[in-house]
Amino acid sequence: MRPDTPADHTAEAERLLRTAAQYPEDDEQLLLQAAAHLELAGDREGASGLYDRLLADEPDHPQLVKALQAANLWEYGHEAEARALIAGVRITAPAEAAPWEIIAETLESHDELEASHECFSEALALLLPEDDEVPYAAQSLLAGRHRVRRMLGLPHDDHDALADRVHSTRTPDFSLDELHDPKRLWALGSDNPAELKAEIARLRAELGSYRSALSRPFPVAVLHWPARDLAELLEAYPDLAAEYPSHEAHLAGIESSLRDLAATGTENLGIVTATVPSYEAFAASEASSPTNTALLPQYATTLAARGRALPWPPAKSAACWCGSGEPYRGCHGATASS
Repeated sequence: MRPDTPADHTAEAERLLRTAAQYPEDDEQLLLQAAAHLELAGDREGASGLYDRLLADEPDHPQLVKALQAANLWEYGHEAEARALIAGVRITAPAEAAPWEIIAETLESHDELEASHECFSEALALLLPEDDEVPYAAQSLLAGRHRVRRMLGLPHDDHDALADRVHSTRTPDFSLDELHDPKRLWALGSDNPAELKAEIARLRAELGSYRSALSRPFPVAVLHWPARDLAELLEAYPDLAAEYPSHEAHLAGIESSLRDLAATGTENLGIVTATVPSYEAFAASEASSPTNTALLPQYATTLAARGRALPWPPAKSAACWCGSGEPYRGCHGATASS
């Protein structure tokens, strides 16, 4: 059950802090989750303290932490400090979508629409591939930019058309122009039952999208064993040879599984890299043997929940996920549909 009250969120934050103390190798992701629960509990000062703690420890994703800290600080009266953090994130130009989306939406929520539009545009210029591929992380940037441009009254451009195309494959019943119409809420005051019914249907479609995102806060991930790690695993646990007949078959199976998931409409796919010590520790925590194959997907899910997943598919020109050093286009992406 999801926490509903401030007390529930505070209790969940405390649980996550205890877990972070037990698993210091994963403390960044756990502390970020704890800070989010403190924000929902109304304890923005406590959340700020966790963000400061993370930044002091040189996190793996400093720009993400700074973006979250900026959003949090602005909400409880520290606008100048928040603006400084946002400016710093923009100057750094992170190669991940999340920091950009957070600072752009923070500016949007405080009616800084021009600055928000600039952030979304800068992010897409940096992160959107030149071909027709739209990585999962970039989809929300496209939608956010489209929304802000609608509020600014700007005409459609190429990025807006791309946002419309991506949206139509996910929610075909309502266009982005409808969902992002600044006048939409006016319809809620209408006496016309047909207008009210149409607006309720639009809101349900939008809420369904939000619920889908919330129900999957981390990717649907497939486990990847690098060659050295797989050899070490099979030497220690030869019973797993039936699961992994060869490293080449393992890599081909990963790509095939992910394409099958994508073909069924599953989004937010990812790959997590396994190591033998980590897997053995997970098996011990589950009071089970590493030879239990049922643990493998659970281990993948646990790694994804700890923020260890790399999004799939990579851009065709990016390095392949398998670690070969070759572009994905010429490696495991060679037969991917364009």
